[in-house]
Amino acid sequence: MAALSGSLAVTASAVDSGTDAVASLVLYGGLKLSVRKTRTFPLGLYKIENIISVVLALFIFFAGYEIARHIFLLKAPAPEISLSLIFWLATATIIVFLFGQYALRVSKHTESPTLKAEARHRQTDSLSSLVVLASVLLSYFGVELEVFGVSVDQMGATLVLVFVAHTGWELLSDGMRVLLDASVDFDTLDEVRKIIRSQPSVAKINYLVGRSAGRFRFLQADLVLRTEDLKKAHRISERIESDIRQHIPHVERVLIHYEPQPKKHVRIGIPLKGDRRSLSAHFGESPYFALVSVRLRDGHIEKKEIVDNPHIRAEKAKGILVAEWLVGQNVDQVVLKSEVKHKGPGYVLSDAGIEIRLTSADQLDEAIKTALEPGNAPS
Repeated sequence: MAALSGSLAVTASAVDSGTDAVASLVLYGGLKLSVRKTRTFPLGLYKIENIISVVLALFIFFAGYEIARHIFLLKAPAPEISLSLIFWLATATIIVFLFGQYALRVSKHTESPTLKAEARHRQTDSLSSLVVLASVLLSYFGVELEVFGVSVDQMGATLVLVFVAHTGWELLSDGMRVLLDASVDFDTLDEVRKIIRSQPSVAKINYLVGRSAGRFRFLQADLVLRTEDLKKAHRISERIESDIRQHIPHVERVLIHYEPQPKKHVRIGIPLKGDRRSLSAHFGESPYFALVSVRLRDGHIEKKEIVDNPHIRAEKAKGILVAEWLVGQNVDQVVLKSEVKHKGPGYVLSDAGIEIRLTSADQLDEAIKTALEPGNAPS
């Protein structure tokens, strides 16, 4: 049709479509290869998708070159436009638009950079096809419009060239960012950071980095945990990884390095009776709590405060609510007169890496001393 009509705009669109066909074959093969793992590439071939994005960009730039060559270097006769040409151009525009919408929907579901690139390309194609159709219609109805000696047909072809160049640059820059190991987008990293901080056992995030390869994400974190128990630390890291995979799509690998929180002080929580001196045997029902900061080097009490139990009037789950409150108070130990190990509060405190120590002491000062004795093992 391009040869018969002699239209530069139609020729530009035909060159673009021809390169698209070749690029689509490359895309299909790359998607098949990207999910394979081999002995030579044990970490996978995920970046093939990004390499394909770059290849697609090069195809697009080649199409742009051919379009520019037809516009500026070759002299074309006045176009001969027929109704059949208009019909087929309109049909092709609709098909390209519908295919672009389908590719966009699939790319959002799979988060494949290759499919995203293809969807953006097809959207650009539908826009350029509209430009070509408008140019052809103007020529068909004999509208002769020139701006600085540039005909309607040439303007249509030039607009197609602009669309093509913009799409090619987007694909090339996005593909190269991943090939050069640019960071995962900051919104995703912020979401991962929130997931990690939601774990009460995490005292600090030293660093969090991520990179993409194809549609997949690789994350690495260095954490300080409120526990020195390696088994417990491993369970915490597994829980964090599970939460990340549940909320962040297409996570291929999560590497978590953890270390215990270095302690110079210990913060102790102790339930008290109404006299604010005697230990209470009822964890959730205790009217007051002592929060005591002790220097580990010499056992010196640096700070002691008596605070109200904020959940004393709760109708349900008082113990669990109090345990969660103590976690928020950055308590390292809880000294109790009764066992809570296999109850709700005990699970909350243990998950947060807080030691539960039992004591027979009745008075606050005595309980603090016994809690710091090396022989007093945690419950």
